[in-house]
Amino acid sequence: MGSSAAKKRRALAAAEPVTVRIEDLTHEGYGVARRDGKAVFVEGALPGEEVSCRYTVHRSRYDEARVVDVLAPSPERIEPRCAHFGVCGGCALQHLEPTGQLAIKQRWLLDSLTHIGKVEPEQVLEPMTGPLWGYRRRARLGVKWVTKKGRVLVGFRERHSPYVADLRRCEVLDERVGGLLEELARLIESLSIRDRLPQIEIAGGDVLMGLSFRVLAPPSETDLALLRTFGEQHGFALYLQPAGPDSVVPINAESLTPSYRLPNFNLELAFQPYHFVQINAAINRQLVERVGALLEIDPGDRVLDLFCGLGNFTLALARRAREVIGGEGDASLIEWAKSNASRNKVENAYFEHADLANKLPRECWSQHQYDKILIDPPRSGALELMPHLAALGARRVVYVSCHPATLARDVGELVHRYGFRLSAAGIVDMFPHTAHVESIAILARG
Repeated sequence: MGSSAAKKRRALAAAEPVTVRIEDLTHEGYGVARRDGKAVFVEGALPGEEVSCRYTVHRSRYDEARVVDVLAPSPERIEPRCAHFGVCGGCALQHLEPTGQLAIKQRWLLDSLTHIGKVEPEQVLEPMTGPLWGYRRRARLGVKWVTKKGRVLVGFRERHSPYVADLRRCEVLDERVGGLLEELARLIESLSIRDRLPQIEIAGGDVLMGLSFRVLAPPSETDLALLRTFGEQHGFALYLQPAGPDSVVPINAESLTPSYRLPNFNLELAFQPYHFVQINAAINRQLVERVGALLEIDPGDRVLDLFCGLGNFTLALARRAREVIGGEGDASLIEWAKSNASRNKVENAYFEHADLANKLPRECWSQHQYDKILIDPPRSGALELMPHLAALGARRVVYVSCHPATLARDVGELVHRYGFRLSAAGIVDMFPHTAHVESIAILARG
């Protein structure tokens, strides 16, 4: 079977290119054309373009192809800034100018709300924007020792394979790391466990950058000395992760903890490299401010924050509300959220470990009524929670999402089953140059 597949790939690669006109863009950033009545998804093409492309895969319902030449370019086409664009799987839209990226992401969101949720917002919010480059403070980089090349590769996975892309620098990563990939690769090449180190977790605070090295074998004392020297040279907090996230231990003699500030709320939140923090620091500061404004917090409000994590939104909301309850399924995050509350002297924020996958939760938080609710679930959404959320009495719900399809599904439930209105929705440009869409929706009663 493998031989047969290889023959098909070689035949497609040898075939003559075909010319198609691009009609649309998929949610993964592929141009959409039709040829002989069949959809063709064309990598590297933009709507309105005429391109020459070569087929890469034939499937029963659609085909896939890759641009060979752009015959009639879109006026929104630009030259990608990154030399690795098209090979690295980290970005999908660098060839589309930024306002075009915003427009297509907004359309993806509105299409999802219409087709999946069967709802339309009363108002479309202006996109929330921030820095286009060097914004990514959180990432997982693959690491691979390639014997034939005699060198280590450090970077994201390739777009069409599980292999690590051979990156010299990354334009979207925080410059403290994005411009240091070659030096980081040379460091790992010098280690005795260079072939037993598969990934690095990047977690950047405002001042301190944390790097966590996943290791499949114990480093030698010489390895540890080299790592410590590297950390001292660049001002990094370095960690080893021999097993799961709970196994992370600092390498530096004096362990420092990354943190970030929310200056408008006089907050500083500490975290560990394996904790979830919003990837884009500048956008996160805006988003926290916007969420508070959209919830229309009054000083007497009791507020519920579900999937609260480290307390990113919870503590900020507590600066304006009477009381805020944060619910989170990860018990270790709850402890860090409590620690962050204490660190910032926030006494009206309370945190509970909660089973947020259960449609009939029995935790303490679920036994109260709330004036306002914030929910910021993972990509899978929170469909199971919608009936209970609707019963908590809130006049207003703000839903922050990293996946338009599950947002649309859940919002549709609240509107069609439980009497909410979708008063507004819009995109948050958390991930420029990628096909990821962060969005926000505001639901109100009456």
